[in-house]
Amino acid sequence: MNILLDTHVALWAITDNPNLSDKARKLILAQSSTVWISSVSVWEISIKYSLGRCGVPIPGRDAMQYFRQAGYRFLSIEPEHAVAVEELPNYHQDPFDRLLVAQALVEPMRLITHDKLVASYNDTIIHV
Repeated sequence: MNILLDTHVALWAITDNPNLSDKARKLILAQSSTVWISSVSVWEISIKYSLGRCGVPIPGRDAMQYFRQAGYRFLSIEPEHAVAVEELPNYHQDPFDRLLVAQALVEPMRLITHDKLVASYNDTIIHV
């Protein structure tokens, strides 16, 4: 199964944060899972870290290295992903999250998120 991690879940996974649920951990570690990190998440981490935002414990460059070490694959932003954002209902206003949802739906992948609003977009999104 191709799974796409939302930014918080991705950060929790590489920093062994206790906020990472057992369900998420099992999905990430499953032999049948191919774990993907979007360029959107690396961008979000870099922006929020440079602004000193809480919840972003490491800079984007370090996160990228940890994602690689964990064996995660990177998903680029394609024009089709950007266009798909305009078709989404306005449940969520965060542009990073909206693009992650669009990517998951276009590819398709199972997006794993801790955000209830993000999970409300589609029943293929896994809320943990």
